[in-house]
Amino acid sequence: MGILPDVMVRPIVEAALLEDLGRGGDLTASLIPLGQRLTAQIASRAEGRIAGLACARLAVQMLDPSAHFLATKIDGDAVVAGEPVARIEADARALLSAERTALNLMGRLSGIATLTAAYVREVAGTGAIIVDTRKTTPGLRSLEKAAVRCGGGVNHRFGLDDAILIKDNHIAACGGVAQAMRLAREVAGHLTPIEIEVDTLDQFDVALALGPDVIMLDNFPLEALRAAVVRAAGRVRLEASGGVRLETVRAIAETGVSAISVGALTHSAPVLDLGLDAV
Repeated sequence: MGILPDVMVRPIVEAALLEDLGRGGDLTASLIPLGQRLTAQIASRAEGRIAGLACARLAVQMLDPSAHFLATKIDGDAVVAGEPVARIEADARALLSAERTALNLMGRLSGIATLTAAYVREVAGTGAIIVDTRKTTPGLRSLEKAAVRCGGGVNHRFGLDDAILIKDNHIAACGGVAQAMRLAREVAGHLTPIEIEVDTLDQFDVALALGPDVIMLDNFPLEALRAAVVRAAGRVRLEASGGVRLETVRAIAETGVSAISVGALTHSAPVLDLGLDAV
């Protein structure tokens, strides 16, 4: 992808190609005479936001290093139905063998960017940011989180080693909010942020007094979110989380929270319909 170097994208594309080529390669492509060239374009069949162009380019160029891939859009660009995003000239066998891998990855990532952009538009002017979660497709996290950025969203943790995020089960295992925070302070490095999830305003008050970097307000109703914002008085960043939907995100943002995490960005984004056609 445009915002990731090829070295990070290539192994994912290669694995997808190997899955599709199976044990014997593309039997249907073998019908095409050796050496025949083909020119085609990728176009969007719906309105949306583009992401994953590097996936399509690498899929073709891995099978035909001489392929010419001219992107007419960049990752993050908006498109309308029928608008072309890339033109490709390549060995016909290679291009048709790479087609499904290219479109699968681009469609998935463009769908994430499109949905993220919709959430970002809903909260415009409130000061709240839209952040993703770790509810990603195994093996595709770096690409899916890059797609969130293409849609104007912000990335939460990439993995378990990015930060300390104390959730309800951690609190239960540690013996309470205060004990969990105390233990977190003991193990956190000087560059390690600490976030703690709370389910009630009583838990919030305990956490607030202990000075975490972020407090996650899990499934708080709007009235409780407003109360937490007032009590925090800007001393800590507040993240609303849990069951956020496109039709509810504006009201959540208007409570004054700093961030809203949305698992649906990556676990429920519809694929953007893209097509590859010979020209």
